[in-house]
Amino acid sequence: MPDITLVSFGFLHGAPPIADLTFDLRPYRDPHVSPELRELTAHDQIVVDTVLATPGIAEVIESVTRAAAFELITGDTDITIAIGCSGGRHRAPVIADQVYRDLLEQDWPVDVVHRDLALPVVHR
Repeated sequence: MPDITLVSFGFLHGAPPIADLTFDLRPYRDPHVSPELRELTAHDQIVVDTVLATPGIAEVIESVTRAAAFELITGDTDITIAIGCSGGRHRAPVIADQVYRDLLEQDWPVDVVHRDLALPVVHR
């Protein structure tokens, strides 16, 4: 059975990673616009709660999880799924972590990498 790697990233930090599937979360509300959340990351519960409460995000999580499961069932090579937002500190890592947990619960071989989570906030 192939392994799956979820990679969260920020488009403002460079090109998306090479991946079999890429999901773009930029159309969804960015916690960066709230000054009290800007310097925080997906490691902070208030950011997780804010992202998960965003309209449409539950459907995104379900879609990414289903796509990953489909790739695992039908494929015979390792799969990389990239999940991007603007800076890679809020939306993308929260979604990647949630999909990671969902796939682990289903006993799928999965890993998660947060490419840009530790990088400084991009001031725009």
